[in-house]
Amino acid sequence: MTESSHQPSIDYAELAETIKALGLEFGFNQVGISDIDLSEHEAYLTDWLDNQYHGEMDYMARHGLMRARPQELHPGTVRVISVRMDYLPEDANFSEALSDNNKAYVSRYALGRDYHKLIRKRLKQFGDKIQSHCEQLNFRPFVDSAPVLERPLAAKAGLGWVGKHSLLLNEHAGSWFFLGELLVNIPLPIDAPVEENCQSCTACMKICPTEAIVAPYVVDSRRCISYLTIELKEAIPEDLRPLMGNRIYGCDDCQLVCPWNQYAVPTPESDFQIRNGLSDVELIELFNWDEATFKTNLAGSAIHRIGHERWLRNIAVALGNADYSEDIIAALTAKRDSATAMVQEHIDWSLKQQYQNQSRPVAKSTITNKLIRTIDKLGLN
Repeated sequence: MTESSHQPSIDYAELAETIKALGLEFGFNQVGISDIDLSEHEAYLTDWLDNQYHGEMDYMARHGLMRARPQELHPGTVRVISVRMDYLPEDANFSEALSDNNKAYVSRYALGRDYHKLIRKRLKQFGDKIQSHCEQLNFRPFVDSAPVLERPLAAKAGLGWVGKHSLLLNEHAGSWFFLGELLVNIPLPIDAPVEENCQSCTACMKICPTEAIVAPYVVDSRRCISYLTIELKEAIPEDLRPLMGNRIYGCDDCQLVCPWNQYAVPTPESDFQIRNGLSDVELIELFNWDEATFKTNLAGSAIHRIGHERWLRNIAVALGNADYSEDIIAALTAKRDSATAMVQEHIDWSLKQQYQNQSRPVAKSTITNKLIRTIDKLGLN
């Protein structure tokens, strides 16, 4: 994969500038280039895995240190081209959705079409276009689809810095963006990383409903609502259910309190705009979707991949955290006998919670009230 002797010499600095300009043409908001040395992250990765913070995500342990060694993932790799694509939709409706116990909250990245296919397709086209400028280019695209430490790579490429919630932060886009990578075999000049700028702020750590951010830059996935509602295949631990509120797919809390997110602007990308009214919908309406309706309404959505069973499991928990309602009792009861054993367990828990809620109004937690005030203060709606 080295440059052949008959190939004309290439001005890699000029090619790098061409690549960045092309990236913008393909709809990426930023492009950066890094080397592949992630050795400083290997000890952290090993400790994180040893602590079992990956939970049921066995693929993370299975790939081990390959996540910090791109050249093992794609032999011949000497550089990584990282891209940023903003996804914040118009009318994100954050505080209103979180304020109403009877409505569903879906992480805002999942309100539109599944980003994996969209970005991967563009990365492939992007790589093909670069190849037209440099024939010896060999590349492989990734979008949250391979054992690679994409955030440290993006940080090395100057796209931002890793915040204490472990997400990448950018001074212009906050954290409302997706990342993608092209692993390439050409020695492009690398970009300088930007300075970490969280300083003494710990807002993200303090706001997490389940205290999943166990130390700065360290997330215990087993407590993270995003993990519980998306990655976890079994029953949700009972002690964590009341803390989930109405969050049925993912969680944005640690992002919502971050001061840097006040600078983010909505994306013009049509595929990331809200579909199926999911930013303002009653929990009971979603719970009543049968499997065929679930598949039809969520075709092309990232939510589709969790399947109908986990969808019902998640909503059952949220209904248990909702205000007492005879309609909710009826919906839960009607669904119970036809549900799987796992969903039945969560329905039973929810029914118990509902009967308890009958005698005591459901009150928003102090931490959620603080979150809503912060959202309004930062003007994130």
